[in-house]
Amino acid sequence: MKVFQKEIKLKSHKRGFHLITDEVLHAIPEIESIHVGQLQVFIKHTSASLTINENADHTVRLDFESHFNKMVPEKAPYYKHTYEGPDDMPAHIKASLLGASVQIPITNGKLNLGIWQGIYLCEHRDYGGERKLVVTAFGV
Repeated sequence: MKVFQKEIKLKSHKRGFHLITDEVLHAIPEIESIHVGQLQVFIKHTSASLTINENADHTVRLDFESHFNKMVPEKAPYYKHTYEGPDDMPAHIKASLLGASVQIPITNGKLNLGIWQGIYLCEHRDYGGERKLVVTAFGV
């Protein structure tokens, strides 16, 4: 079995949902040497998350942001964790709802995503800064 692991730094993104599939693939070209395997992408943060969804129509990402902002509002009167700003506690909740990692099959040296699927960085803070990912590919 082959195992490759890299830690990569994503540039700062504004709040919202951003396609990062190409950045991930660029960081770990060793995927091409795996016939059958898995790619795990893990984000090392508690106020941003990862998911897989639509990669063709950018309005899907805009709708995600709108919906999550209604579902998990800022300045809820019951929040206790408020000293890092009004976007911080909602960011933690959104990150927990979506999760810190995604796993994707590798088939014949390529990610085996659906035709309209891509990896999203879900930035839940107004000014989240650079984000670190651990990318692990393994297989035969």
